[in-house]
Parts: sequence; structure tokens; C-alpha cells
Amino acid sequence: MADDTGAGRVRVVGTGLIGASLGIALTRAGYDVVLHDPSPTASALARDLGAGRLASADDPEPDLVVVAAPPDVAGPVVAAELDRWPGAVVTDVASVKEAVAAAVAAAGADLTRYVGSHPMAGRERSGAMAARADLFEGRAWVVVPGASSAPAAVDLVRRVAEAVGSVVTVMAAAEHDAAVAVVSHVPQVAASLVAARLRDLSDDAVALAGQGLRDVTRIAASDARLWTQILAGNAAAVRSVLHEVRADLDDLLAALDALTGTDADAAPAPGALQVVARSITDGNTGQARIPGKHGGGPTSYASVVVVVPDRPGALASLLVDIGDAGVNLEDLRIDHGLGLPFGLAEVAVLPTAVEHLHTALAERGWRVHD
Repeated sequence: MADDTGAGRVRVVGTGLIGASLGIALTRAGYDVVLHDPSPTASALARDLGAGRLASADDPEPDLVVVAAPPDVAGPVVAAELDRWPGAVVTDVASVKEAVAAAVAAAGADLTRYVGSHPMAGRERSGAMAARADLFEGRAWVVVPGASSAPAAVDLVRRVAEAVGSVVTVMAAAEHDAAVAVVSHVPQVAASLVAARLRDLSDDAVALAGQGLRDVTRIAASDARLWTQILAGNAAAVRSVLHEVRADLDDLLAALDALTGTDADAAPAPGALQVVARSITDGNTGQARIPGKHGGGPTSYASVVVVVPDRPGALASLLVDIGDAGVNLEDLRIDHGLGLPFGLAEVAVLPTAVEHLHTALAERGWRVHD
């Protein structure tokens, strides 16, 4: 079993992005990780990436089995692992929890050794080749015990999550599914719907895209098959949130309809502008609640916009100069100039550092926008 440091034997079932990343992170943390995947090629690739060693028939019983399978098959796989390893704790990392837990219970598995979980980490790319050892660092990892989960089993899942740098939150399955519907699943739907408007747009029109569109549609590049499984598994919670979004959209559409019918010389329809403004300000209020760095409270940053030539090493030089100025970089966004040999780097820093950074960069020859 695991020693006092938490290191021990972990079996990872499923070697895609999450499974392979977890294997790499746990191996580096001193765990003995064995890998299993229905595809021998997939598990061999994860092994070659440093995620662990391939499972064999004579492997000793693991302390923990992590099922990194898609949501629609995670339940039966969890039940099979509980049956195969009668002394092991089993968790799954699917992004929906009620459906998986119900499938495990329906299989008649030992629920004292089952603890659901969900690392709130991922990338737009899928598969082991997208795996990263630091994927979970500073990210929330939700531990979702069932009513029958043994305290020792819950503690083991918590320690493994913390071993890869995650911040653990404990939730019930229903609470988890309702929360991720808002913070993860509906944003994916919204990004996909907005990005779909680009399909039939002319090339000239698409070329006008700026950082705002890139921000909104970044996750629209996600795996369609995986997200179909996720949305199907959490359909009730997602449906509820989308009905609320639709109600807000209906209000906004009614306001825009009223404004569309207004003559240029006439006053806007009463109340229409208020609805439009409220749509934006309500968004301001919600956005301000998003946690800041390291899961801390929201922090307001100021931006310094720097012109960066489109040539190798230019951005790296800017980052070095920011560091030499003694300023901590809080965030960075790049907006490429349309048809121009430069980009705009929007550097987010604490407000108290703006004036100093502006002066320091200008002295080093950078063009800084006010």
C-alpha cells in the first residue's frame, strides 16, 4: 500500500490526454504507474512519453485505479476494475458524475472502494501526444464521494490529486454536475455556436477577426466525439442552463427588434437600450467572479500594449525585458496585425506597475501604446 508520502502503485486505465498526463505527473512524483488501454498502440505511446510502464498479467494489486475512459463507458470500466482488484480503490475522471455513479451502482460493484473525481483540466487537443506533466498544477480537482465511499478511499484519491499539484474540492455528484454545466459545458456549446457562424463567412470577413473572437471561440476546436458524450451524460443540467440562456437571448432579441424598427431621427424604443446594457453589465458582474491566479480571489489587472515585430525571438526578448524591469507578468495575449509584419502583445500587470513598465520598455526601444 501507499507509504506516508502518498507514493504507491497506481493503475491508469485509458491513456488519452488526461490518462497520459496523469501518468507522467505521478511517475515524476515517485509513484509506480502501470498503463492499460484497449489500444496497445495508445498505451505504448503513453509509456514512451514517460507516463509509466505497460500493465502485465503478474502486476501486483494497485493501491488506486484511475479510470480515464469516456463518460459513456466509464461506469462499466470502473465496475470491472473494482471486481478485478478487490483491495484497490477505484476512481474515474469523467466530467460527469451522476451518470457514472449510477452505472457503477447498477453493476452491483463494491461502492465502499469507489470515489468519483474530476480534474478540471484539459486542452483543445486530445490524445497522448497532447499530454503534459503540468496539466493539473494549480487546477481544481473535484473529489465526489458516494454515500458508501470509505473515508480512507476518499483520502487516497485526495492525496493523489494533490500529488500532481491540484487543489481539491469535495462535492456531491448532483452539485458537481450542476456546477460544470455552467462553468464548462455551456461555455463549450456557446463557443461552438459562435464559431459555427464563421463557416459561410467570406475570407475577407474572417480576416477581420481579432483577439475577441479568438478568445470566445478558442475551445470550439475541442474533440466533437468526446463533447457529444459529455453533453449527453449531463444533458439535464446543461439543458436547464441553456433554457436560462435562451430566456436572456429572447429578451435581447426583443430589444434589438425594437431598435431595428426605430427611425433614425426618433428616440429609441422605451426600455430597449436598458435591456441591451443589462446584458453587458450582467456579464461584467459574472466575469468579475471568476477566480484569479492560483485559485485566489479575482484581481483587476492593467494592460500595457506593446508592438512586437513578427520575427523569431522578438516575443522572447520582450519577456526578458519585462523581467529585467522587475515586473511580474500576470497574463499575456497576442493580437496579430491584419496583413502587417507585427503583432500587439497585451501584457497584463498589476496597476501599480504600469507606469514603471511603460517607461522601462520605451527606454529599451519598444513601441508602447497608451
